[in-house]
Amino acid sequence: ISDQKPLGCWSVKHGQILTCPVVCNFDTHEYIAVHDDKVLRIWKDEDINLDKAFKATLSADVYRIHSLPLGGPVVLFRGGGVRTLDVLLEAPQQEIENVISAEVIRWSGAFMEGEHPVLIFTTEKDGDFFVYVQKPKLSSLHKYKLEQQESAKPLCFTAHIANQTVILLCLYSNYSVYQILVPLRQDTEEEEEEEEEILSKSLLLNLSVSGAVLKGTSLVVLDKDHVAVLGSLAAPGKERRECLTIWNTKFQTLQTSKELPLGTSGQLWCYEEKFFLIHGKVLTVIMYKCETSSLAAAVGKLKDSQTPDVSSFVNWNTLGDEELVVSFQSQEPVALKAESRMNLRSRRSTVAEEHPETLSVGQLLINLKDASTYVLETELRKLMAKAPTPDLQATIGCVVTALTDRCKKNPKYYPQNFLQEIVETRDLSYSLCPDLMALALEKKDMHLLQICLERFPDIPEEITYACLKAFLSMSEDHLKSVDVNLDSAICYVDVEFNNTEVKTEILENGFSAEMDQDMCGTKTPKESRSNDESCPVGLQKAALLNAVLHSAYTETFLLPHLKNLPARQAILFLRYLYYLYVKCSEKVNTTLPGIRSPTINQIMDWMCLLLDAQFTVMVMLPEAKELLSNLHKFVRAQVRFYSELNKIEGSLRELQRLNLLRESQTYSIEVLEII
Repeated sequence: ISDQKPLGCWSVKHGQILTCPVVCNFDTHEYIAVHDDKVLRIWKDEDINLDKAFKATLSADVYRIHSLPLGGPVVLFRGGGVRTLDVLLEAPQQEIENVISAEVIRWSGAFMEGEHPVLIFTTEKDGDFFVYVQKPKLSSLHKYKLEQQESAKPLCFTAHIANQTVILLCLYSNYSVYQILVPLRQDTEEEEEEEEEILSKSLLLNLSVSGAVLKGTSLVVLDKDHVAVLGSLAAPGKERRECLTIWNTKFQTLQTSKELPLGTSGQLWCYEEKFFLIHGKVLTVIMYKCETSSLAAAVGKLKDSQTPDVSSFVNWNTLGDEELVVSFQSQEPVALKAESRMNLRSRRSTVAEEHPETLSVGQLLINLKDASTYVLETELRKLMAKAPTPDLQATIGCVVTALTDRCKKNPKYYPQNFLQEIVETRDLSYSLCPDLMALALEKKDMHLLQICLERFPDIPEEITYACLKAFLSMSEDHLKSVDVNLDSAICYVDVEFNNTEVKTEILENGFSAEMDQDMCGTKTPKESRSNDESCPVGLQKAALLNAVLHSAYTETFLLPHLKNLPARQAILFLRYLYYLYVKCSEKVNTTLPGIRSPTINQIMDWMCLLLDAQFTVMVMLPEAKELLSNLHKFVRAQVRFYSELNKIEGSLRELQRLNLLRESQTYSIEVLEII
């Protein structure tokens, strides 16, 4: 999510509809989906076609699948029946009982109680609300009825388990949060027949902020003392403002809040100390960290909520100095020794008195923001030289971010060697230092871009395209003075010295002059090299383009950018790809020599991608006509050559089989005729 890079995409057939959220099976690392209410699909990352994935048609409509890290997936049906996925797959057409009658499920959640999964769901019928608690592995079911309230009705639910009790929180239409305690009983046969029990509720929160009422739409539990509410503030005479608020339920105080001016979908998710919500047209991820609840902290946070930019509870963004500290509080437990966490204002006033070794990484970087260049680099080198820790990679990422921030503030400052050293010696990724490659593009640091392209596994397609465009637009004369790594190209690129070509050793891969002449005048590799098919780019540019070929990408997201590539640059890039393709075909093993040289698959993939993006332009340009014609003839010759190989494939396999069956004898010569 941090670098907006898709890792997988699967589609159902036209006319089919996914009818409940897809979940991941933590035990088997598989995805589980339901389409058209009854059709279950299970697949893994490496599966490409969803239609070929495992399929099971069930006997009843599915409402929701819940996946538990230690309990496996649990399936809730619309009729209230519950099955674990393992039991369901043993007999997909097994009859599913109807637990509810004329009721509609409004919410469901799953938890672990010891080794047993517990599923709780709420239903509605004629304005009455009911709570069901099921333990599928123990065949246990309990039904309760919620205490009625004439003036308000439940809008949404959330829950967690503590001390053998389900704590159900409900957001009502009167803008209040109520708490309902649901006991987890030890089952007996007599209890299953008793009448449903009425659950009473107690007021937990009144959602009022400075006289304005918070009209909540979504509610999640953060820990035993904190909840988050997404909704809109409605003050008399003022326009409604959507916002995310965090409340201390123990002291009924507002912890912090943030306005969301672009609007939301009304849904809020929470997972591993991160909020997920739709803000405008984008998915926004916000980190948070729950602190130990105390009256002093609650009152302090209430004051800070009036200035939400200063909040040590939530990392609203990563632009300001305060958020830099907050980011490290939520990512690593490196706080100020063993002392309790303080308000940011009070911490900032005392931090100068602390010894540097006792500071968190975030606070140390803040202290160095105004330091001299020498002091900054010296301290950062000391920080990176510390013993490896689980958070060292994130620390190095923040070191790079500190350097790039200094470069933005001072355009004359650019520690080229220091940045190259960090990227070459540390296991970094684009998401850990997202501004680095943009800075390198701005400074035209080709060597750093080359290193990043070769080492970063998660570069966004927009940045990959920007690098490609920058490499192609750079003049050959300028690149000769640039220090880049030539290992990927120097072993096969033809370099001309005083019009004398230095060629690598050539092994023809199944081509002959007679064959090529038969293929409508296709030039032999030797003829094409001696004419106009020497490398169309210089050695430095070839090495940089090879780095682009090695970078990971998703075709769907790269294609729109390649369509914007200028025609002259597109033709130059295609000429280079064609040159590499010919070079690969000259080798028996279709592998180019050198370190990190492009593979035949990478060359073919990029060639197809570029033709898809620029085909109309190239067809219209006269200067591209000969290139496309040569490419067409060469590919046609390749196809014919491999088709000839396919004809004798069966004979070769039979020969191999005979050699294996033949007993070891004295020396002999045998002649086998291939028909």
